[in-house]
Amino acid sequence: VRLDLESGEKARLLAKRGEEVNFVEEGHDGMDEKAIAEHERITRVKNVNTVELGRHRIDTWYFTPLPREYHHHEVLFWREYCLSFFCSKRELQRHVGRCTLRHPPGDEIYRKDNVSMFEVDGSKSKIYCQNLSYFAKLFLDHKTLQHDVDTFFFYVMCELDEYGYHMTGYFSKEKESEYNNNLACILTLPPYQRKGYGKFLISFSYELSKKENKFGTPERPLSDLGLVSYTSFWTRILMNYFKKQHASVSIKEICQATFIRTEDIIFTLQHLNLIKYYKGQHVLVIPPKVVDYHLKH
Repeated sequence: VRLDLESGEKARLLAKRGEEVNFVEEGHDGMDEKAIAEHERITRVKNVNTVELGRHRIDTWYFTPLPREYHHHEVLFWREYCLSFFCSKRELQRHVGRCTLRHPPGDEIYRKDNVSMFEVDGSKSKIYCQNLSYFAKLFLDHKTLQHDVDTFFFYVMCELDEYGYHMTGYFSKEKESEYNNNLACILTLPPYQRKGYGKFLISFSYELSKKENKFGTPERPLSDLGLVSYTSFWTRILMNYFKKQHASVSIKEICQATFIRTEDIIFTLQHLNLIKYYKGQHVLVIPPKVVDYHLKH
């Protein structure tokens, strides 16, 4: 496969030659040194040890900015369908007696076998989405909690059984993004990790981009784990595309076929060391065995 670059694409690639893409960690815009130090002191120690969600008890990983009355309880009890949370099992049981919800409060937009996706509008289900953000922060170190959920959609993945729809993960997405971000935050719940659900959520975000006819990209900054996950996803999509090609292709053509943004395509190809500078032009040479190797690994 040979890669033909248009002038704008050459400029972007040349600017990146010999450099690493800088995926920085979350900053502290608008905070002075004293405020930053206080923020880091408070958030260094997690304030909830364990959460109960449905049939799962899960040890937490990080601090989450819950109201103070919920801090430093050994266990917080969450209703898995509405995501209301309580300090005691007794409070949860009283709530369960009144709550009739058996799925996220949104529209089911996908189902295959026992896996479903619900689209939840942050402006219509504000409390649910805020509670989901609180919950997610327990397992995401880099996440900045977004209290203003009105401008986001939340796509909640569930497994269905005879009792209802059990949340396994989610991602959020801005309703209107200046940079065509198709994903803001993503989490697979710890009991459901290593089942391929993270890749499914990323893939689903690109399917939404296709429906919107926009080249998608995740919101920056990416965590280290996020960068690894996306690089793996982009590699698999690009290798599947190249496997079917037998002639020269341009970055524009790859974008149109995959809906992956230009910069992400170039980053991935450079990461894989597949773009060569030969006789004054950038050439992509991928033998079939290289494609097969990346698809297997």
